[in-house]
Amino acid sequence: MSHDVVIRGGTVVDGTGSPAVRADVAIDGDRIVEVGDLSGSAARRTIDAEGRLVTPGFVDLHSHLDAQVGWDPTMSSSCWHGVTSVVMGNCGMTFAPVRPGQAELLATAMESVEDIPASCILEGLPWDWEDFGGYLAALDRLPRGLNAGGYVGDVAVRLYVAGDAACERDFTPTESQLDEMEALVAAALDAGALGYSISRSLFHRVPDGRNVPGTWSEPEEFAHVGRALAAAGRGVFESAPRYNFEHEPGDRVAEEVGWMAEVSIRTGRPFSFNLQQIASLDDHYRRVCALAAEANGRGARLRPQITPRSVGVLFALGGNTLLDGLAAFGPVVGAPAGEQLAWIRDPEHRSVLLAEARQQGVGAFERMYPMPADEPATYSYGPGDSLAELAAAAGVHPLELHLAELDRSDGRSVVNWPVMNTDEDAVAELITSPVTIIGLADAGAHATQIMDASQPTWFLAHWVRDRGLLSVEEGVRRLTSDTARFVGYRDRGELRPGAFADVNVIDLDALALPVPSIVRDFPGGAPRFVQGATGIEHTLVNGAVFMERGEHTGELAGRILRSTD
Repeated sequence: MSHDVVIRGGTVVDGTGSPAVRADVAIDGDRIVEVGDLSGSAARRTIDAEGRLVTPGFVDLHSHLDAQVGWDPTMSSSCWHGVTSVVMGNCGMTFAPVRPGQAELLATAMESVEDIPASCILEGLPWDWEDFGGYLAALDRLPRGLNAGGYVGDVAVRLYVAGDAACERDFTPTESQLDEMEALVAAALDAGALGYSISRSLFHRVPDGRNVPGTWSEPEEFAHVGRALAAAGRGVFESAPRYNFEHEPGDRVAEEVGWMAEVSIRTGRPFSFNLQQIASLDDHYRRVCALAAEANGRGARLRPQITPRSVGVLFALGGNTLLDGLAAFGPVVGAPAGEQLAWIRDPEHRSVLLAEARQQGVGAFERMYPMPADEPATYSYGPGDSLAELAAAAGVHPLELHLAELDRSDGRSVVNWPVMNTDEDAVAELITSPVTIIGLADAGAHATQIMDASQPTWFLAHWVRDRGLLSVEEGVRRLTSDTARFVGYRDRGELRPGAFADVNVIDLDALALPVPSIVRDFPGGAPRFVQGATGIEHTLVNGAVFMERGEHTGELAGRILRSTD
């Protein structure tokens, strides 16, 4: 028998958590047709996986690629990290439904919340839809390397129904407006939306500083709108919750987890929500997990959504830099990296920069960590690793050390300032919690601030290979079938006959991350961080070899995934 593709001699980790086995994988068309000993089978394309892991493609629950899909068919940086399917529309932020003439309102809200330039959003998408079904149809017409589906967002729904008034803190929708919102979500589910996403985060604001619609809404409003999911019998809830502030009155953790549990119980639908360890909130992450587990014992289906590494603000030439606050750097703030590097290397400018830098304190630098360009990127730090400590050991100011490193590396070195998940023991606790689910990669968002789309590579390299926190089988399950089943992606996240042929071939020993870098490939030349990987040798999407050792093959076999599929 001849097959389209046979992946030979690898260690198959099937995504279910079952023990790994040495086996071949045969693919015809877009499906896996056989897993086992295929030594007697021919193939049009053979991939040698000897000494490699063969896994399902990774399913990323939390992306903001809603705009980037319009101009980047590879959907980088996700494509370099074994991701084959993504979920868009998180945190209530979506581009549908949208009334005629309202595109700029949604684009500027997305820019304010997710740091995706509104000009890129408006230029990069056709904006030829009104309802959610029209949005999915527009995406269907675009070339894609990855599979993608999306939630319908509460922010867009409220703006569609009530316009700018929905941003007011005291806005309360009428019963007829709530019914209209419910009908819009029901129509989106009928068109294939994966569920209904919400923002309650006090960090999420529209450009004039007001919180996004829904932030101050009574939970009963979400329960009313969420009746659409109960009626459909499918779809999940997703939220950016409101328990990440120190000064909220009352027991915000218990209240926030409580209402989400109640909505899940009343609708019978799963509910995922963002969770990170935050130093100023002590052990709130532990309380969230405990409350979620208790609620699940009463019939809720809560899955706090976590990321397996620190979340940090990055500083690099060509983007936001550590030098932006220096008056001597003012003429090149926001300039391309090459122009900034030339400025730093000019002896006269360098002298003035150093003199000004030495007048600054070192407090903030105690929580910042250099990422040298010629070393693998790390997100695990110990004593002596901070920019302030390294500078003190060298007898110089932190910015002086940073300038020297930028000069030495031709401007490629980066500084990381972790702001969440700064306690690695807490991260390990979150990873091993029985209620959590991996997400929060935020691919496509915070373009010049963070680069977390690479989290699958870090997770497997650091927590599975190096730390042994999870077995390879369990680590792969957490990135594949666990996320695929949660969101309702059928026949994905597992390697078995009949499943879609979304597959990775991975050299676990070689898994590593280069330092993130700034490129200017968004519409209009806007900058963003990207980050590749080593060790992910092949990624197949729907049976087509999409990536080979970090290079796009030209294949674009990704599909729009609908809850109605």
